Amino acid sequence: MSTVDNTPRWLAVAALAKIKNGAYSNLQLNQLINEHRMDRRDINLLTNMVYGVIQHRLTLEFWLKPFVRHPHQLDPWVRELLLSALYQWQYLNKIPQRAVFNETIEIAKVKGHPGIRRFVTGVLHQMDRSGLPAFDTIEDPDERLSVTYSMPVWLIQELRQQLGATKMEAIIASLNQPAKQSLRVNTALSTVSDVTTALTNDGLTVEPSKISPLGLVVTDGQTINTEAMRYGMFTVQDESAQLVVPALNVQPGDQVLDACAAPGGKTTQIAAELDADAGGEVVALDIHANKVRLIGQNAARMHVADRVAATELDARKVQTQFDDESFDRILVDAPCSGLGLMRRKPEIRYEKQLQDSLNLQKIQLAILAAVAPTLKKGGIMTYSTCTILQQENQDVIAKFLADHPEFELQTTPTEQDLKADRTDKTLSIYPDDYLSDGFFIACLRKK
Repeated sequence: MSTVDNTPRWLAVAALAKIKNGAYSNLQLNQLINEHRMDRRDINLLTNMVYGVIQHRLTLEFWLKPFVRHPHQLDPWVRELLLSALYQWQYLNKIPQRAVFNETIEIAKVKGHPGIRRFVTGVLHQMDRSGLPAFDTIEDPDERLSVTYSMPVWLIQELRQQLGATKMEAIIASLNQPAKQSLRVNTALSTVSDVTTALTNDGLTVEPSKISPLGLVVTDGQTINTEAMRYGMFTVQDESAQLVVPALNVQPGDQVLDACAAPGGKTTQIAAELDADAGGEVVALDIHANKVRLIGQNAARMHVADRVAATELDARKVQTQFDDESFDRILVDAPCSGLGLMRRKPEIRYEKQLQDSLNLQKIQLAILAAVAPTLKKGGIMTYSTCTILQQENQDVIAKFLADHPEFELQTTPTEQDLKADRTDKTLSIYPDDYLSDGFFIACLRKK
């Protein structure tokens, strides 16, 4: 890469400015990687910088503050350039400080006018001379935790109240570690050992998941563009997410409703358990036509399209199209705040407020109430979210059961007997438990 325009550092700065303006980090990164021909090392640096700056944004802004009088008056790209220089200097030990500063100044020179180059040079040299401010200068303990771990104060306070100070700090510390690259083997087509062999032959390093019997964790190499992925032998899915479908205990001839199905990861997992010849089918709903198409594409790639009926419908209106007692199993993988995904989607932490969880609780309860009559007696309804707050998890289940005495809560099963000593029948996986996504799973049986 000869010009500044194509270096991972400049691409990271350009991406960060767009993400700060509302673009999604994962989509922005995928677009850049597709548009620019980069080797694996450059892709890794670009990805690391984008996620790293977002993850540590409150920390980096705290360090920058003494050296820039009005940071919000800077051009967005100049602010992101300085934050990314700070991130590399403080967090990427293998890159010499001199190299970080030199390339940062070079980008300022090429992308801005001479005044911007002088300004950026001055800020970097001043930081180097004076040193960065220390966290212990922050008097308020919650503010100090917020800056140290780059987490919003409201979330720190809410997690402490719900889970205690020790668990709260373990969770927020773990969320700044890199996400694992995990995948789920498609049992409709392959086995764990066959996928392991295929990926190992492609030069990847793979180990079995300690959480999910169908899971593999890739510790070196990229699964994307492998033959096994193109053929549909596996799908990329977090280890925690893989626990939801087994909790349904799907039988080959079951009629299953996946009420909030897009993009279809869990739909295809359900479909792999079904037998079309025995009448097994999963009806996969989404409210948006483009997402319904996505479910169909995923089902085709995973070779289970003959068992999937992707349908455009709001789950709250399910009774307009389906009779009472139509389904043996129902999955409500509910729309949620996504706070369990902060390792993968770090910008979530700055976008959400407690009120979002309370608003979502109403939607979650409305979906459960709407689909409940369509479950057969003796059938199982599994409720899951990828968040870690009680408002969207335990509180939803408690309120649903209070209004629906025909349902009873059953212990959520896992094949690996996870958290066997827990007192709750529901299963809460926190981000620090296994370094997977935060997830909540509850199993409800209709009496």
